[in-house]
Amino acid sequence: ERPHPHPLYPSFPPIRKMGLAVLSAVMVYLATQTSARVWVPVLLALLVALGLYLWMRRVRLSDGEKFRVAFVHPDLGIGGAERLVVDAAVGLQQLGHSVVMYTSHHDPKHAFAETADGTLQVKVHGDFFPRSVFGRLHILFATIRGVYLAIVMVMFEPRYDVLVVDQLSVPNPFLRLTGSRIVFYCHFPDLKLSGRRGALKSVYRLPFDLLEEWTTLLADVILVNSRFTSRVFRETFRSAVHDPTVLYPSINLAAYDEPPPAGIQSTELYRILDTHATFVSINRFERKKDVGKAVRAFALLAPHLGGRFRELRLVLAGGYDPRVAENVEHKQELEALAESLGVRGQVIFKPSFTSEERSAMLSKGLAVVYTPANEHFGIVPVEGMYARRPVIACNNGGPTESILDGETGILCEDTPEAFAQAMLQLLADRGRAA
Repeated sequence: ERPHPHPLYPSFPPIRKMGLAVLSAVMVYLATQTSARVWVPVLLALLVALGLYLWMRRVRLSDGEKFRVAFVHPDLGIGGAERLVVDAAVGLQQLGHSVVMYTSHHDPKHAFAETADGTLQVKVHGDFFPRSVFGRLHILFATIRGVYLAIVMVMFEPRYDVLVVDQLSVPNPFLRLTGSRIVFYCHFPDLKLSGRRGALKSVYRLPFDLLEEWTTLLADVILVNSRFTSRVFRETFRSAVHDPTVLYPSINLAAYDEPPPAGIQSTELYRILDTHATFVSINRFERKKDVGKAVRAFALLAPHLGGRFRELRLVLAGGYDPRVAENVEHKQELEALAESLGVRGQVIFKPSFTSEERSAMLSKGLAVVYTPANEHFGIVPVEGMYARRPVIACNNGGPTESILDGETGILCEDTPEAFAQAMLQLLADRGRAA
């Protein structure tokens, strides 16, 4: 059952459109202002207006014993975080709850099938805001998009029993005005993801770091994806009164149990997987994922295997968005790296694969090579192990909580040499890898 129309505007879409236009104009104006003397009073005025609006609107939408749940995710593309919220949304919907997903960006051609084929209802607000300006100010525009999305939800969308917010916590103070219960899923504190900082960047990031801590702790329930992330959360947000609850991401088992469709067996990717011993790396094309380590480790196999090395393949698959400069640049960097190491002909790039292609890679590959160090959790190792494929990963971070070293995979040092030794070990004992 779809959510009820907005209680104040059931039959007046022009009013809704006018309200959205006014709000959009205000937010665009704020985005052009750098002085706190301009945007702080305007934001405070918006909060007061929202409070009065909600006081007048006091309408509780009920759906019997079932819950009305909204997921709030900043960019509904392809990645581990997106896979988690999509699976959670589908699972709740299958239990009979009413579920809607809200986001600032959704490209059906670059998203999981459930968000594009009508399985889940997806509403997009704020996609007209840029992600950055000349590759800069990412966090500023992410904040603006998040605030805009939250305000639109508060003013023009129906009331929900539960709001599940993840990745970006800035919507929380606005969403609290609705009286809904807020569950915030912290994949990892954003201030820990911003990389090394100089003095200027530290000053620029300071208000956003303080905002992140304040808005995160406004949630009624805070969940994290691993004990590793829980420890970092406590070290980062020292004002937190309670420890977050660890809720490990899950996978949709049925998606991996189904045989690959007949059409995929005629593809070039399937032919390679079927005729070559293939190591599979699945990660976003981002530098922090350190996929280059897999390429270097793969090249190090050549002296040990001689002529047999030419029969091996390495598939580099992962989320890829042409709008994101880093995705484009890093794919080019990896292609250049493979070329310089003399293995370009054996490294297959598969950006933005389908669910069927993912299942084929996991079921037909020799092993999964998971390269990120200190990964927050890592859903790919879980997918690989469920597909009965061993996983090679770093001996730190979230993978140490999911991989049984020596049984379901190999945990090794964070070096290409250590990964190469693990790959040789699996090649020598193909029975363990198959």
